[in-house]
Amino acid sequence: MYCALDPATAILEVAVHKAFKALDTMAHVLTALHIADVSDVHIVRPVDVPNANWLRPGIPGAGQQAFGDALLAKHQFAVTPSILSNHSWNLIFGPTRAKDAYQQHLQKRSRSIHAFIPSTSP
Repeated sequence: MYCALDPATAILEVAVHKAFKALDTMAHVLTALHIADVSDVHIVRPVDVPNANWLRPGIPGAGQQAFGDALLAKHQFAVTPSILSNHSWNLIFGPTRAKDAYQQHLQKRSRSIHAFIPSTSP
């Protein structure tokens, strides 16, 4: 499972990977989860990534996928730098392996991404 740590990055990830048009034309589900024990989360710093080019947008190669597989074999959860922003992070985990280590906090379904943006009108 691959997800962003905050809703804004999650929305941007959809826009980048599926195209901006998908934000208005495809149904979306925004899910928040709670990790029971944060010590189960391994943080991958940019200097820990074997190839700095993996931190740039592009199609993942075999080495990149093997690196992710090795992380998930060793850790229940891993937080990795986002390729979209040097200030954002993504969470990866195997839902089967981590099934008892997290709980769904909320889930919101919508046909349009605009439903996820709170209204500021009174």
